[in-house]
Amino acid sequence: MLQDSTPAQLDSSEKPLVLIVDDEYGPRESIAYTLSSEFEVVTADRASEGIKRIQERPFSVVIMDIRMPEMDGIRALEAIRKIDTELSVVMLTGYGTLQTAQQSMVHGANQYLRKPPDIPELLEAVRRQAQAASTRRHQARLNRQMESMNMALKREISEKEPHIWQARAAVELVHDLVNPLTVMIGYSGLLVEEAKKARLLGGASSETLVGYADVVSRAAEYCHHLAENWRQTSRHSSEYSDVDLVGLVQQVKEVIFFNNGAIRVDGLAAAYVRGSEFELTRVLQNIFKNALDAGALHITAHFSEVGGGIRVSIADDGSGMDEETARRALKGGFTTKAHGTGLGLGICRHLLGAHGATLELVSKPGCGTTLLLQFPPRR
Repeated sequence: MLQDSTPAQLDSSEKPLVLIVDDEYGPRESIAYTLSSEFEVVTADRASEGIKRIQERPFSVVIMDIRMPEMDGIRALEAIRKIDTELSVVMLTGYGTLQTAQQSMVHGANQYLRKPPDIPELLEAVRRQAQAASTRRHQARLNRQMESMNMALKREISEKEPHIWQARAAVELVHDLVNPLTVMIGYSGLLVEEAKKARLLGGASSETLVGYADVVSRAAEYCHHLAENWRQTSRHSSEYSDVDLVGLVQQVKEVIFFNNGAIRVDGLAAAYVRGSEFELTRVLQNIFKNALDAGALHITAHFSEVGGGIRVSIADDGSGMDEETARRALKGGFTTKAHGTGLGLGICRHLLGAHGATLELVSKPGCGTTLLLQFPPRR
């Protein structure tokens, strides 16, 4: 929790500390006497002594003559600012010119007064500059506390980040496992029914049984890939190869969506990209599932070549979305489904980004949705 939430106030119990640096005894002691009723005053008869005092104590205000032997006030001011940037410095000189005043302000002075100063003007200046220094020190303390809290938060996030990513990967795993497991359950049931039928008829329809078994095998392999990806999420490196997206769509349609006739392909006969077949399967699975969940009866994946890369336009005639819903859905973590997770398109965008591909969404209520996937040229 932050402490010292209000600036320190000037009062008689805690007098602000003021340093007067002047090689002339009379003016130095006169100013010290004038200020002593309101401030704790320390004096120095040369610049080097004043700098030493500042290294030892946190002064609120320094009142310093510009013209002094050994080291003048301008050079001393430069040295003081390297030690303390928060105290206030008021420069005095009996040789006041506009150029001298400007020079002192450029080097970090807070105010400039002629010497000898007018007493009421001097008192008002020191009061104001002491309060300003108090405010700056208070703000600096807050900044240091905030920086310390920020560093602590960064350390905590850094320590917990692997667990956060593992949790995200686990949620994605559960999300993506639903479809292939549904396929396995469905085709396992068909296998059982076909086997019972074959037993009753006294002969086995081997071609049908082998076909069903092949689908179950491929769905099981996909589940294995998902589980392995989650297990090695912190060090997983996908294997990239040349992948035919047209063939992959056909495979996803057959294996994951029971050869659903709603999914159609047109355009190029083959469309090769450089990527991970496993991760691109996840992308297509999520896109087709979203379309079917939105009530689509027709889903068309159109393939074309644009700029040396592959463009895939996946259009459906589902319920569609308004502009705000589409924006939030594409970002991820948002769903309109009663039992949805909102992860689907977020997963797609993340996986496509890893392939250097982009994902755009165009949708309108009652007019379906079109997703545009643009892949870069193969290298």
